[in-house]
Amino acid sequence: MKMIAVGDNVADCYIDQGLYYPGGNCVNVAVNCKRNGFRESAYIGIFGNDDKAQHIKWALAQEGVSYERSRTMIGISGQPRVNLTPEKDRVFIGGPKDTVQHVVRLKITPNDLEYISKFDICHTSCYSSLEPELEAIKKCCDISFDFSDMKDNKYLEAVCPHVKYAFLSGSDMSLSKVKELINKCHMLGAEIVGITRGSKGAIFSKEGKIFEQDIVPVKVVDTMGAGDSFIAGFLTYYIQSGDMAAALKYAAKCAAKTCTFYGGFGYPHQLESE
Repeated sequence: MKMIAVGDNVADCYIDQGLYYPGGNCVNVAVNCKRNGFRESAYIGIFGNDDKAQHIKWALAQEGVSYERSRTMIGISGQPRVNLTPEKDRVFIGGPKDTVQHVVRLKITPNDLEYISKFDICHTSCYSSLEPELEAIKKCCDISFDFSDMKDNKYLEAVCPHVKYAFLSGSDMSLSKVKELINKCHMLGAEIVGITRGSKGAIFSKEGKIFEQDIVPVKVVDTMGAGDSFIAGFLTYYIQSGDMAAALKYAAKCAAKTCTFYGGFGYPHQLESE
């Protein structure tokens, strides 16, 4: 099994700790897919030319995730500021708005598409500004997409026809609204739709058949990246086995494990004083 993630990379800056950690939805999913059993995992994104970008690249190399087709431009990395609540939930409190991903959008070339076609699945997200490229990528391999809380009809209509796996956040949604959203995503073309609901667990559907998964209790240190770990765990197990229930159980365990350490997948680095 081979997967590629295309999109965002950031350095999550924990103000209270004076540390930053490599992260970003696509980077987190790529790393966790490799940890969970994908034979090959790769990443394409735009890196800055600062120390934070070098640390993210170094961490990817430690995890065996290739980034050979990524771009590097002059500018700073995404670096959202993070604080943890007493309940250990991560809260983003801003960050610079002139990062390389704010300045330019990743455009996929024919050579990129040829490279992507060597993989079984491509993961991306609403944070990656890759929506115009989805139609072309779909011709190369299946697409997994993290919508986060982007649930308006116009956005769903633009993205769902191109993706096989649709992941959404819905902790504030009633059960009836969750099922309504699932049906809408199916009607627009997504084969598997999953909605994570925080402490209420997750509800997934494969072509209309509903599966529910509770959270795995754990002593929480930090929730950063737990949703990305859930996605990676699900994709790894499901693509190997085709078993929805077992894949969801495994994904919940992966998310719980991520909550036991700081950052999306570790690798802290000293945060320079400003």
